[in-house]
Amino acid sequence: MSKDARPKVGVGVVIHDGTGNIVMGERTGSHGAGTMQCPGGHLEFGESFADCAKREALEETGLEVGNVKFLVATNDIMGDEGGHYITIYVTCVIVGEEKVPQRLEPEKCAGWAWVPWPQMWEWAKKQAEAEDSGQEVEKKMFRPLVNLYRDYPGMEHCLKDL
Repeated sequence: MSKDARPKVGVGVVIHDGTGNIVMGERTGSHGAGTMQCPGGHLEFGESFADCAKREALEETGLEVGNVKFLVATNDIMGDEGGHYITIYVTCVIVGEEKVPQRLEPEKCAGWAWVPWPQMWEWAKKQAEAEDSGQEVEKKMFRPLVNLYRDYPGMEHCLKDL
């Protein structure tokens, strides 16, 4: 196996407001374009999950986050989209003055919005079920979020415990 054939590590940043809403946006310009995602990106060499989450949230949304906590990990083989990622999910809250996510990387995201966690969970569930039955869905989710649902279906209410 060549070095390039190894999985990459991504950090998915679940920014929540303490009332059950999370920051989500539509991917553009790379694998998974047209799907809904949370902020996040590649873990850099020597970087902690928390530092990666803080960096990616600030770079992508302009939001300063803290109270970063490990949530779960998924093994994401992208299939037709190419690539293999291990996605480390973390939760966090906004600690800075800015509370509205900004679209700072328009080549990567069409825009950010607050979405209720249960709504995201329902979208991921519908996509998983549609894929299992060969159907299409109206709202497409980024593969790691569908895998989050598939691997941890009981996490629908996990933000209530944070």
